[in-house]
Amino acid sequence: MNFAREGIPFILIAMALAAAGYTAALVRRSWPLWLTAFVLTLLVLWVAYFFRDPERTGARGERLVISPADGRVIDIVEVDEPSFLHGRAIKISVFMNVFNVHVNRYPVSGRVAYVHYSPGKFLNAAVDKASLENEQMSVGVQGAKHKVLFRQIAGLVARRIVTYSRVGDDADQGERMGLIRFGSRVDVFVPVGSTVKVQLGERPLAGTTVLAELPQ
Repeated sequence: MNFAREGIPFILIAMALAAAGYTAALVRRSWPLWLTAFVLTLLVLWVAYFFRDPERTGARGERLVISPADGRVIDIVEVDEPSFLHGRAIKISVFMNVFNVHVNRYPVSGRVAYVHYSPGKFLNAAVDKASLENEQMSVGVQGAKHKVLFRQIAGLVARRIVTYSRVGDDADQGERMGLIRFGSRVDVFVPVGSTVKVQLGERPLAGTTVLAELPQ
């Protein structure tokens, strides 16, 4: 299995702690230390599981908007989007819990035309005001005919947003563009007139599930 490169230090630290636990248990022949070592082994497995980075394939196309994140669709609403689309847009929000894959992927192909970081709070990412008040990184992609904006939003536990995108980069649909550690949310903004292909409560997969189809 592949792992996100940002997770390798965490995995190695967890492995070192587990190894130290087993060493201490062997030297002291202590059942409490054996139990501690076992718990640390579970920690290693959980950290590795959290930072897993599976390969993803699925439908591709210039009119398709692919989910940038695993998780659950918690909001589909028409909003104002003044920063990149400069007008009304449809916002599709995907909430990631600690058990989801947290590697994020480009929803469309094109050119990265907008990257903006906004500091903020660390509210529960599932609530509406998290979109406005939480720490976030916005990435706008200019496609063949349309602009699409997606926003990585930190959550209650997530304290680190990683974004590889830089203005002028090529965006390849379904390819990795970053991750958010330990539970978070991604909002996707598409032009009004797009056809939404998911429903509230649906569980999309990053790089695989089609969220919307852009207008002709």
